[in-house]
Amino acid sequence: MDFAQILPSFGGAAFTIIAFVVALSVIVAIHEYGHYIVGRWCGIHAEVFSLGFGPVLASRFDKRGTRWQIAALPFGGYVRFLGDTNAAGIGPEGEVSEADKRRSMAGAPLWARALTVLAGPVFNFILAIAIFAAVAMSEGQSKDPLTFESSLDLPAQYVSEFQAGDEVVSVEGQVFGEESFDITALPYEPVLTYQIRRDGMELAIKGPYLMPAAITGINPRTAADDAGLRKGDVIVAIDGAPVVAFDQIVQAVKAVDGAPLTLDVWRAGAVSQFTLSPRRVDIPLQAGGFETRWLIGITGSVFFIEATETLGLWESLQRATTQLYFILKSSLSGLWHVATGAISTCNLSGPVGIAQTSGTMAAQGATSFIWFVGMLSAAVGLLNLFPVPILDGGHLVFHAYEAVFRKKPSDAAFNVLMMMGLALIGAMMIFAMLNDLVLCP
Repeated sequence: MDFAQILPSFGGAAFTIIAFVVALSVIVAIHEYGHYIVGRWCGIHAEVFSLGFGPVLASRFDKRGTRWQIAALPFGGYVRFLGDTNAAGIGPEGEVSEADKRRSMAGAPLWARALTVLAGPVFNFILAIAIFAAVAMSEGQSKDPLTFESSLDLPAQYVSEFQAGDEVVSVEGQVFGEESFDITALPYEPVLTYQIRRDGMELAIKGPYLMPAAITGINPRTAADDAGLRKGDVIVAIDGAPVVAFDQIVQAVKAVDGAPLTLDVWRAGAVSQFTLSPRRVDIPLQAGGFETRWLIGITGSVFFIEATETLGLWESLQRATTQLYFILKSSLSGLWHVATGAISTCNLSGPVGIAQTSGTMAAQGATSFIWFVGMLSAAVGLLNLFPVPILDGGHLVFHAYEAVFRKKPSDAAFNVLMMMGLALIGAMMIFAMLNDLVLCP
């Protein structure tokens, strides 16, 4: 399903909120279920499993005596274990009978408490890997040799003689797959000469520029997103100068150094103008660190959809794990670079920014939205492992203290640290929201 088709029915703001609530609810449910199920396996009884906060809308008790409920405010959730005095488990321990002490969070062995706390972030990582693997399996991998399946929707100037099943051998004399292949050496012409293999015979045919000036993706909260550009648009001119190649867009954006650009955009047979200004963006690099560029927030690809073959489960899981590792490494690197002033604090987003991103990704289609849920799940898992009191990582630090010193922190110290952690998280949330609304809108 293409969510963009139903977007007008709800209105932009409503659609964004719905997308955000759906994404957050899935991530929170998995996170809290991790705490619940591992706690149950470790012999700790959960009294309440709540999706959301505030007034309870619906609830039921299961055979183990746990109340499963949906609350009115869908921006979080919690599991309240036996002996917890509130949803967050902050404050003095509740009264528990001697017979039930082992079934309470406070009375369980240290290893059981630590595993229960750790399970939330781990389940977020598992969700991310499962999503990335599922997306990889659904998309498959390109056939070898490269095989044409269908073309992007392009203006008439991009002539194509391709047929489904054509195997692409070369373009303008450059052979695909060779190390010397250089797309920037291709002439900026709307039509190029391709050598293809069709039914066992090699033919020379005409086809569009290999990577035309077509938009195949819009990055959320960018100049292109804010200007109203869409996936499927084709840029035919920039400041009045005709363009046929995506590389010409890259060069034009780089040349203006942030000054406004006027784009002539072909969309479903009609041409409209859009004016936007490139923005400085910090891009994470595979080797580590960041590179700052002027970008408008679009992505491109070759002019055709490639025929694919199914990717195996093991290889999909390997790719998913690599993707998770890159996200976690980039996130930690980004936070370090922000803290040291190497990159802008605008790289930090709060609830408003995440909600806007949810809406944009959902509007681009189910696959984009599901992939974003996986990425956000990875980020939530990482955030919860930070050694900040009130977060799971903070509780793990308390458990480590108990393991080393053979005693729990005093109630006074525990409460002070919890309040400090709450204040720190609150300050970070306020700063992130200021980023979203005022400093980096």
